[in-house]
Amino acid sequence: MSGEETTAPEGISVEELQLATRNHGMPLEALRYDLTPAGMHYLLIHYDVPEVDPATWSLRIDGGVDRPATFDLAALRARPRRTVTTTMECAGNGRALLTPRAISQPWLREAVGTAAWSGVPLTALLDEVGVRDDTVELVFTGLDRGIEGGIEQAYARSLPVMECRREEVLLADVMNGAPLLPQHGAPVRLLVPGWYGMTNVKWLARIDAVSEPFRGYQQEKGYRFRTNEHDPGDPVTRIAPRALVEPPGVPDFMTRARSAPPGPTLLRGRAWSGRGPIRAVDVSTDDGATWATAELGPEISPWAWRSWQAPWNATEGTHVIRARARDATGRVQPDEPTWNVGGYANNAVQRVPVHVQGGIETAG
Repeated sequence: MSGEETTAPEGISVEELQLATRNHGMPLEALRYDLTPAGMHYLLIHYDVPEVDPATWSLRIDGGVDRPATFDLAALRARPRRTVTTTMECAGNGRALLTPRAISQPWLREAVGTAAWSGVPLTALLDEVGVRDDTVELVFTGLDRGIEGGIEQAYARSLPVMECRREEVLLADVMNGAPLLPQHGAPVRLLVPGWYGMTNVKWLARIDAVSEPFRGYQQEKGYRFRTNEHDPGDPVTRIAPRALVEPPGVPDFMTRARSAPPGPTLLRGRAWSGRGPIRAVDVSTDDGATWATAELGPEISPWAWRSWQAPWNATEGTHVIRARARDATGRVQPDEPTWNVGGYANNAVQRVPVHVQGGIETAG
């Protein structure tokens, strides 16, 4: 139940085009970078980018805590800090390749990026305010507001307390060594390595400790694996394993179809998972008829993508390149996706047709 990169999704609406112009994916040639430049990192903005003055911004921690507190930006920046490099992926990445297609942001496979995020470990602030024993979740609320599912709301998501206590979960105000850009959640956003992007609440304004599971729209209605419109579904959580191919050769302007010269070449790409480091990547140059094990590059961090490479002696004709990842838990990418109403977590193996012919000169 999946489409191919060379097949255009039918019936793209004006509303979907409008979403596609507001949001953007990472050009797949940017897989060459260990850290994705901020302007190339994928971006999804649910509502509007709010107008926030860093000089007056504050974060309130309240609810089931012994010492409710408000922190301004200077107070946060004065605390011990940490930098975590992590790959962030939108839960809807691959949505437009499903049939039937969910009507939403029409992602192909570019909704991903890797950055070095710096900020204050959340667990240190939780110690300061004294989270009570009956707390089951923390609710994170941003300053962005809109209407979704007929409900006017601030964007809000929750996480179990144990997830919030992980050392790598940050209140981040720096991306790749520079202050957060407005579109990436300035002045402060939540960073939850390993979870799909919807968890990493931007323009963070409140954290509330609650003794019962949060029932907000983004938790109960959005971001759930549902088989039909009446199915309550299961929540979308951690990133499924995925490998992507850095596009070989050169593209056609309109179709992005790849052409490459014959001869020895090096196929390259990245692989990642939110459930554990990547342990292997297999590569096929004949559409899955045979597979070879790629060479893995160094591990940047447990939460970041890992480079891979594999030699290929390209012969004239059309070849289909595939790459599939396996993580430390043993999870492997499927050949075909499992369909769901929202079009979430489509991590089916990528297929990259490449036409090999003489007379092609590669860039660079």
